[in-house]
Amino acid sequence: MAEPPNDADERRAVPPVICYPTETLPSPNMVIYDAARAQLMTTTRAVVPPREAATVVVPAGHFMRIHSVEGPQVGDLNLFNASNLAERFYSGKTRALHGTHVSTGDRLWSCFPYLRPMATVTHDTLDWYGIDAYGGSVHDVIGTRCDPYTGRLLSGEDYHHCCHSNLTRALAAHTGQELSDAEQHVHDVLNVFMCTGFTRDTGQYFMKASPVRPGDYFEVFAEIDLLAVLSACPGGDCSAEHSSDAAACYPLEMEVLRPADGTLADWAPPLVNQYDQSHGT
Repeated sequence: MAEPPNDADERRAVPPVICYPTETLPSPNMVIYDAARAQLMTTTRAVVPPREAATVVVPAGHFMRIHSVEGPQVGDLNLFNASNLAERFYSGKTRALHGTHVSTGDRLWSCFPYLRPMATVTHDTLDWYGIDAYGGSVHDVIGTRCDPYTGRLLSGEDYHHCCHSNLTRALAAHTGQELSDAEQHVHDVLNVFMCTGFTRDTGQYFMKASPVRPGDYFEVFAEIDLLAVLSACPGGDCSAEHSSDAAACYPLEMEVLRPADGTLADWAPPLVNQYDQSHGT
């Protein structure tokens, strides 16, 4: 370790500055969403089996709920523009704008060059959890997803039911693409129900037992037509390990709900980002 300078304490004491102040970020009109969600009709249900993934299409102006149905289970979520796989969820920018974990009122943003809200979180039965004494919280946009490549790197073994592989198989089945083509679209996830943070001493990403229980759900409003792909993580509640068959795992359920006619009269889908893409040329 390098010898600290004489002014080391002074340098450490410099106050932080928020990278992306959000005061000018257009806020979602939660009043409209709350009114719309008062009368909802289920249109689609999809069960996500343990250590597998499933897909649903969520039309713009509809809601999607991810339900815990049998036992504590976390899920890795990919979102796409249903008609353009190139527009996909951007976890890094969502994290930069809203923080390491998302809940009611936060938005899930799409990648460049689109950069617009794909979905808005409208209800979260785990919003009571907050941030615990370890710095842990729920629904993170930190972790990338468990994958066979890192598993091979760390253990020397192949495991095929990690979330990356589950998402790849489900997307390939939905689109009719070859696995190798579908895999190119699988991206960093929203870890629904997962309780995570960073250790204070080493700064390492940690997971701990999720507080989710049957009956809990995470709800989003689709700002554009969405294809949702959800993996029921092989880590179960992620209290011990993942990328193996050791943990107790349970199914998840995705439910698509349509609001009553006329309840979204004052809502419109967001435009793609208006930057001209000239990049200074």
